[in-house]
Amino acid sequence: MRLLRTGLRWDTAVGVLLVAVFVTGLGTTDGFASRDNLAFAFNDIAEVALMALPMTLLVVAGQVDLSVASMLGLSSALTGQLWDSGWAFETIVPVVLLVGVAGGLLNGWLVTKVGLPSLAVTIGTLALYRGLASVVLGSNAITDFPENYAKWAVDTTTVPGTFITYPVALFIVLAVVAAVVLHATGLGRSLFAIGAQEDAAYYAGIRVGRIKLALFVVTGLVSAFAGVVFTLRYGSARADNGQGFEMLVIASVLLGGIDFDGGRGTLFGAVAGVLLIGVLKNLLTLNDVANEVQVIVTGLLLVASVLTPRLISTVGEWRHRRAAATSSN
Repeated sequence: MRLLRTGLRWDTAVGVLLVAVFVTGLGTTDGFASRDNLAFAFNDIAEVALMALPMTLLVVAGQVDLSVASMLGLSSALTGQLWDSGWAFETIVPVVLLVGVAGGLLNGWLVTKVGLPSLAVTIGTLALYRGLASVVLGSNAITDFPENYAKWAVDTTTVPGTFITYPVALFIVLAVVAAVVLHATGLGRSLFAIGAQEDAAYYAGIRVGRIKLALFVVTGLVSAFAGVVFTLRYGSARADNGQGFEMLVIASVLLGGIDFDGGRGTLFGAVAGVLLIGVLKNLLTLNDVANEVQVIVTGLLLVASVLTPRLISTVGEWRHRRAAATSSN
């Protein structure tokens, strides 16, 4: 997607906007550039950022998973319930991750084997996983998790000499891996092919069903891990943890220029999108903007991220047809 005449790509434009918002914060808001605030700002979106990585791969392949936040909530609830039941934390984490894999398998099976659209499937499992979280933990809140694990998730513990927290450092590592997979491997080319034209990809010998199933499994796994991180960061396991995060994840991916129809986009754009939402959220909070207004801003960004490229494409096609008609005359 290219902006009119400028040759500036949409994902690059989002990166420029991110820099502009950051510079605005530096010049207008006291404390924005402090080490503590930057550590908090980026750590505050760590779970959304982690889930946005596999979501990017899914959307490039023409799929979507709206159940990610509910899986985070189920993961958190299960972590709390098992901890309250006396399980060792070293045992809890693998069990919770296996639940995430199972949830991803269910989504992938319904999409690839039953043939249901991913949007409909994951709207259903969004409710299912959130309901299971309520069954597991009810309205209870479990606290007092082991400090030797919890300290790695909070914004007061950073990589020495930086403002980068360990969840954010993990995100950076995984983002590099995802970028290499998407843009420098045969698998990445297969994802673009599936998203652009699934039938053609299938007849070209690409294992479409197997790849889509694997993407849903990875998304479930990462969402479950994000639930563990969220639980440790807040020191509280609740069934409603992460409620509404699916909108932030989708907004980040689409804002970064990933085409919702699949087949186009870059990992850089998705990363820029999630960072833009995080920085903007932090800037609005520091300026005492109400949470309701922040939700509205996120919604407007989501609408703009979908509408603007479409408008640009439509105007470009109109200009091309007009130029063709003029030359023929």
